[in-house]
Amino acid sequence: MRPSLPFALFFLWLGPQRAAALVAALLLGLAPGLGAAQALTITDDRGRVLQFAQPPQRVVSLLPSLTESVCELQRCERLVGVDRYSNWPAPVQRLPQVGGGLDPNIEAIAALRPDVVLMSVSTRVSDRLEALGIPVVALEHKTHSDVRRVLGVLGVLLAVPPEQGAQRVWRVIDAAVQAAAQSLPPRARGVRVFFEVSRGPYAAGAESFIGETLARLGARNVVPPELGPFPRLNPEFVLRAQPDVLMVANRSMQAVARYPGWNHLTAVKTGRVCEFGPDHADVLVRPGPRMAEAARIMAQCLSLQYE
Repeated sequence: MRPSLPFALFFLWLGPQRAAALVAALLLGLAPGLGAAQALTITDDRGRVLQFAQPPQRVVSLLPSLTESVCELQRCERLVGVDRYSNWPAPVQRLPQVGGGLDPNIEAIAALRPDVVLMSVSTRVSDRLEALGIPVVALEHKTHSDVRRVLGVLGVLLAVPPEQGAQRVWRVIDAAVQAAAQSLPPRARGVRVFFEVSRGPYAAGAESFIGETLARLGARNVVPPELGPFPRLNPEFVLRAQPDVLMVANRSMQAVARYPGWNHLTAVKTGRVCEFGPDHADVLVRPGPRMAEAARIMAQCLSLQYE
């Protein structure tokens, strides 16, 4: 060898055949290491261990919160299909829709040739997709810690360095909730809140991510932890609880129908009702990166009621 020669001249000195052989040998030697660096193993919330030879490049998401998380982790370009409810950020609205989380179109999903399908644990089509050779990662996030963990799992799956992905996103969420709490006037602290997630009424319980945000804002949830994260309640329960403030996610934009007897609620009589239309409702009821915005929306509601 002539180490003193510039790199290009060295290859000229070798000649084309010997240069090609050297490059091939170098690539062969490096390939195992490169493959090992890209291979990854994750465990989803069904307890399934999944192995991938490389980070998935074609992703289908069947849950809006997972869609939003993928995009916030700077991997939105890998999405090739989403469920009908995924509408944020704006670029996902141009993607093929493959049904909903409860009624996904298996044929449409398969036609997109995904490397992985992201879905909720409650979605009941994982076996059918896996029978077609399509890997499924099922994730569930009902609490703040769940959201943080799911962001971490997605970060590993999509090969996003933690400091640039999951850790960064969670720091933003955590800081926003803290700032929202500090923005509240003293009179708004300790108020008793009932949050209706959807008609039923389905409530956000104390152990849900919404309930945990309310608690960090200094509010008290009238739905106790033992009823679970998102229980369906008898309207009489709310009447007996007499919350100070009602928060209602009204995604349909139809007139809010009061339940029997709710006209006797103090919150209704005093006008302390925050009704959230589709845009705000989507932010509030989806666990993921927009929880930062959700905290600000809830804090604004409480501030307006007790300014």
